[in-house]
Amino acid sequence: MKIHHLNCLKIVTPVNDDVIGHCLLLEDPAGLALVDAGMGMLDAQQPQTRVGQTLIDLVGFRLDEDLAAYKQIGLLGLDPLLVKQAVISHLDPDHIGGLADFSGMTIHVGAEELANFNSGNQRYLPHQLSHNPEIIAYKAGDEKWMGLEAREVKLGFSSRVYLVPLFGHTRGHCGVAIEQGDRWVLYVGDAYYLRGELEDPEHPVTALAIARADDNEQRLASLDKIRKLIKEHPEVEVFGYHDRSELKLS
Repeated sequence: MKIHHLNCLKIVTPVNDDVIGHCLLLEDPAGLALVDAGMGMLDAQQPQTRVGQTLIDLVGFRLDEDLAAYKQIGLLGLDPLLVKQAVISHLDPDHIGGLADFSGMTIHVGAEELANFNSGNQRYLPHQLSHNPEIIAYKAGDEKWMGLEAREVKLGFSSRVYLVPLFGHTRGHCGVAIEQGDRWVLYVGDAYYLRGELEDPEHPVTALAIARADDNEQRLASLDKIRKLIKEHPEVEVFGYHDRSELKLS
């Protein structure tokens, strides 16, 4: 398994003009898969209908076709038409906008997250999945990964990939654990916005994290799970979606 690190998003806020969207492309002998998809080409081409000016202004999106996963995969010398699967931490607009650029895509997501998406929760943009991709939703089971509940994603790859429930930011938010040879990485999505939240409970971004959480108690419990994992398994590489300092370009 080779992991390509992509920045598929730019957000500008009054306190940070370089908020990113750290997506992954998994390159396995059996195929290619995205982990989250950022914002896409269609979002940049049709911002008013795909995203809406209110949300663009509220969040601070700077929509740019060149940041789309579809384009970046081509620049890696890989064929984006061969990307047929995506593992999604959660279904917020800035994590799934790019999915519509890919045809014949199968989406892998936690069952609780899909239910939340279909519940009418106004944080989501339902039309982002109106291209009707196949969706496989994973329910809770008995499997564990590093002591945490885990749900193996059926990609058909040679390396194992798990959805790891880290609820709170949304009601079905999951991290994604990826086997890479004899090591593991854990992508935690939006379980934290900035890694500094793990050390500083009064971090300046905490107010935003609380405001955006579907369940703040669950969010705090998920942060504790991540802290414990880092302490007990320092060999696992942990990173999230929005923190520029964690982006690694392959």
